Amino acid sequence: MRIFFVIISVFLSSVSCKNEKQPVSILAMTNQENNGIRCTDNGCSGSYTGAEFINGDDVAHQFSNTMSTAVGKKLKELYQGEKYRKVDFSSITMSTQGMGSGEVIYTLVIPFTTVNEPCDAYTSFDHVGGWNHTPALDRRKKELEEVTMTGHELEISKLKTTPEGLQEYWIQWKNKKTQVNCE
Repeated sequence: MRIFFVIISVFLSSVSCKNEKQPVSILAMTNQENNGIRCTDNGCSGSYTGAEFINGDDVAHQFSNTMSTAVGKKLKELYQGEKYRKVDFSSITMSTQGMGSGEVIYTLVIPFTTVNEPCDAYTSFDHVGGWNHTPALDRRKKELEEVTMTGHELEISKLKTTPEGLQEYWIQWKNKKTQVNCE
């Protein structure tokens, strides 16, 4: 009987450990889905409202990942519809109200600009950044070396910052699969 309780205890503790971690990702995803990202032919915008950190995870900054994915997806969709675009780095806006309070509203606007030729367009998008520290740009460039087309380079924004300490470099490039004719 005692072995049965030990087995049940071990099982319950392993389940509860998994359940403790699971709400973090569910919470982060729920907040991002509820706040939503809206993309049009002219750009993407959205916001994250919620905790800055959950169990040490920088969930607020992870909104940059979510936005980067949405922007890359929209750029590819536009390209396939013969609407050629790239991100207008100079017009990107970021705000991070409430940083340091535990609750943050992180708002992003990523505008596009029209280009005339398919090979002037960009169809992949990413970022590197963080709160109150210099982004690891050199490391991120190295990580992206393999996705860059032969003869092409990453286009990288100037460092964008918010008064609360978020720092981001935004990065775009020609997607090897989508823009194969541009090599």
